[in-house]
Amino acid sequence: MLKVGITGGIGSGKTTICKVFEILGIPVFYADEIAKEIMNTDKNLRLKIKKAFGDQSYLGNEQLNRKYIADLVFADKTELEKLNRLVHPAVFHAFDDWLITHQNAPYVLKEAALLYESQSYKMCNYSILVKSPLEIKIKRLVQRDHITADDIKLRMDKQFTDEQKEKLADFVLVNDEKQLLIPQVLDLHQHFLSIKLF
Repeated sequence: MLKVGITGGIGSGKTTICKVFEILGIPVFYADEIAKEIMNTDKNLRLKIKKAFGDQSYLGNEQLNRKYIADLVFADKTELEKLNRLVHPAVFHAFDDWLITHQNAPYVLKEAALLYESQSYKMCNYSILVKSPLEIKIKRLVQRDHITADDIKLRMDKQFTDEQKEKLADFVLVNDEKQLLIPQVLDLHQHFLSIKLF
């Protein structure tokens, strides 16, 4: 099974690109969405998070107290690393389980914001970086999430830069609102279809 990781900074448009791959019939594992889900549903993970960050990490209905956790981890890199050490192994396990149900696909995509930071790109055969200029990413995020440019930069500071990611990427898709995206995606799709793993 050919496994392709795909990542990009927040606001780069990686999720939109993943939707194009899905239209082409390629299954996509959305690691960040799965992480949010299992922080609520995985009892063992909930206990570990409570132990690490306090009982106020969860609301009365056993749903993650997102604001409390976000305020903690985006203000302190050490706290973010602590959370990631708890969540990433659970997501890796979920990906392995997900792969079993997609054995007949020509290849699969694993979409993850922290593909390189979490080292999970090493579990993939190839990786794709989606790049966008900073000003475009900020504009998209202000419109989408209604947050300030300062808040966006604070989050971006917790991730590798595009330059760091590009050194690790096998392929780069440029989403700068100038170059056409669909032909770039179709070229990569055809390339992955042509690869035979033995």
